Amino acid sequence: MHYQISPKRYEWPGGARLALSVVVNIEEGAEANILDGDKYPEPVDEMGIALKRPVRNYGNESNYRYGLTRGAPRVMRLLEKHGIRATMTACALALERAPELAREVLRQGHEVTSHGYRWAHQFMMNEEQERAYIRKAVASLTQTTGQRPLGWLSRYLLTDNTRRLLIEEGFLYHMDDYGDDEPRWEAVDGRPIVVLPYQVDNNDMKMWSQPSVTPDQWLKYAIDNLDWALAEGEHEVNMMSIGLHLRIIGRPGRIWALDRFLAYAAERAREPRGVWIATREQIARHFAAQVPWSA
Repeated sequence: MHYQISPKRYEWPGGARLALSVVVNIEEGAEANILDGDKYPEPVDEMGIALKRPVRNYGNESNYRYGLTRGAPRVMRLLEKHGIRATMTACALALERAPELAREVLRQGHEVTSHGYRWAHQFMMNEEQERAYIRKAVASLTQTTGQRPLGWLSRYLLTDNTRRLLIEEGFLYHMDDYGDDEPRWEAVDGRPIVVLPYQVDNNDMKMWSQPSVTPDQWLKYAIDNLDWALAEGEHEVNMMSIGLHLRIIGRPGRIWALDRFLAYAAERAREPRGVWIATREQIARHFAAQVPWSA
């Protein structure tokens, strides 16, 4: 716990005072659907509707499809406009079913990491099922992108086995943590993995599950977070993440807020000792190089 200011253990590249990762969650096409063997369709978070019947929810399917048809092009255009390399936490099945998006992600040079094979509740799996699920996601994303994913983000919850399984399967970092603003090492049975905390308070999901949260409020919060963390970075190692979803931020009434945030972040990145905008892999590798693991 950091009650007193002490010299930082390490610096971000170029002496940057803040590491910022833009995280785009690609889930559309991997959500619950009885056509994929699920018992119920995916709930409609934005409208508060959950059908506990084994029927197709055609309306909600189109709600998710919107993330691919209109949301993805808007988000991808903005990332390219502002010259930002993001981390795509992708459900493997979603990218399998969206080859045009996968090609654009690769063309722009973004990192693709794993959000599971499907947008599924991993915490309900036993160890054998979870290992198979992790391996299936890795195989699929490797096939789709030509590169093996190095990080993992579960859907909400994980199991007592998750981190050990990720270590055994060769992952570099794990994102299922909200307990800090900088990376750290954790080990299971003496084998380490980088834990990269993820900020849910900056997530655009607020505007989906709580529609009373406006884009103006979301934008102000994100900029306030960046400004405070950047100033504090004079004496603390700070990291910030901004979590996005194609079907949420990609709406006409919200996308402008992302445009302004990315413009602001890019501006602060041009300052001496400003913001280092990096992928999750870049952050994990820099941390691991600066703070080598020791048992």
